[in-house]
Amino acid sequence: MRIILTSVFVNDQNRALKFYTEKLGFVKKNDVAAGDYRWLTVVSPEDQNGTELLLEPGNNPVAQAYQKGIFEQGIPAASFGVKDVRAEYEKLKERGVKFTMEPTEVMPHVIIAVLDDSCGNLIQIQQTPQK
Repeated sequence: MRIILTSVFVNDQNRALKFYTEKLGFVKKNDVAAGDYRWLTVVSPEDQNGTELLLEPGNNPVAQAYQKGIFEQGIPAASFGVKDVRAEYEKLKERGVKFTMEPTEVMPHVIIAVLDDSCGNLIQIQQTPQK
């Protein structure tokens, strides 16, 4: 068994697509009309057949409460792996991404930073030792 899809609730699918592709560098995989919304997924350019991230409309009141609650508590909605958090942090800051936590070593050889995706979520980037 493997994870093929995960999602984050977003308050604006168009803005989310722009942020996740133009700022973070993901690639649009699916964009299919689904009523008033879209089945909109992005993938890593390094693994375009890998796990998809669904940019899911957050208009459901339960989703809104969840998204607001974890955001206010500073809990990231997702975590993305990077080879070098400090380098990624600098690159993303240059692209205008706002961070709520600068690169921080939280365990030996584990470094994280947290960014605001501008669509209602905090996202963690994480560097872990290569296996």
